[in-house]
Amino acid sequence: MPDVSTVDTVACVGAGVIGGGWVAHFLARGFHVRAWDPAPDAAAKLGRLVDAAWPALTSLGLAAGASRDNLTVTTALAEAVDGAGFVQESAPEDLPLKQKLLADIDVVTPAGVVVASSTSGYGMTEMQVAAATPERFVVGHPFNPPYLIPLVEVTGGTLTASWAVEWASEFYHRVGKTVITMDREVPGFLANRLQEALWREALHMVANGEATVEQIDTAITAGPGLRWPVQGPMLTFHLAGGEGGMAHMLDHFGPSLKAPWTRLEAPELTRELRDAVVDGCVKEAGERSIADLIAERDRAIIAIQRAVEGARRG
Repeated sequence: MPDVSTVDTVACVGAGVIGGGWVAHFLARGFHVRAWDPAPDAAAKLGRLVDAAWPALTSLGLAAGASRDNLTVTTALAEAVDGAGFVQESAPEDLPLKQKLLADIDVVTPAGVVVASSTSGYGMTEMQVAAATPERFVVGHPFNPPYLIPLVEVTGGTLTASWAVEWASEFYHRVGKTVITMDREVPGFLANRLQEALWREALHMVANGEATVEQIDTAITAGPGLRWPVQGPMLTFHLAGGEGGMAHMLDHFGPSLKAPWTRLEAPELTRELRDAVVDGCVKEAGERSIADLIAERDRAIIAIQRAVEGARRG
């Protein structure tokens, strides 16, 4: 396998929202990127995505040699992986498609090169079944947009070798990611499961007329969401215990865990609930287009990241 420090070319297989976000991230980190996607308009769409992401990446700071000109969009999968020291797959969430695509990547990718999947839910155990060398396949689950959100969750499958997981984790660290190397496969990974619990409770509240979409968003953005960029929910509750920390918090508030504050089972997604959520988002967005909201989000994430880093430096 290639030395992590010597890799200068990355292959991105799949160039949609997630795959394109990876392309933008790797370009900004100074890599040459070879991209492949079967859609006939993939190159044009990818170009627009990279152009839209570049101002935010420039504001964050580009690595030496970073350039959009380092992108090559190929028409053949074999061309994309040729010469690449790492492969990031970001195809749609379709298990048979993933299984076949990973097997196809395996055939044309040189031995020893780690292949990571951006899957948001499938385990590598179920995706690597058709690959001839499954030991080099890992999950490298990002969060959208990959060019701004630092988290990547890395895990292997039952046939994945430990060296592949370790190599992928080290590589993601090198490209500026915050890496969680998972101890075991967990359906949905870690962050998705936590995010999903909040999402399901929010749907229950809308379905039961307990809160509007805007009230739910405000409850997070003006409440606990302001604390989470600095300290996650565990440390937040640790501080809630005062000098006694988490121990005091659990001893004092532990009984409230049995209170009917949440409903973790997903509600039935009825047409009424679906329309209420959609209409609520449209109302909250107001005159802002999707592009306006994306630009607003990107500026805010950059500001939060800089503010948190400044606070940590003291």
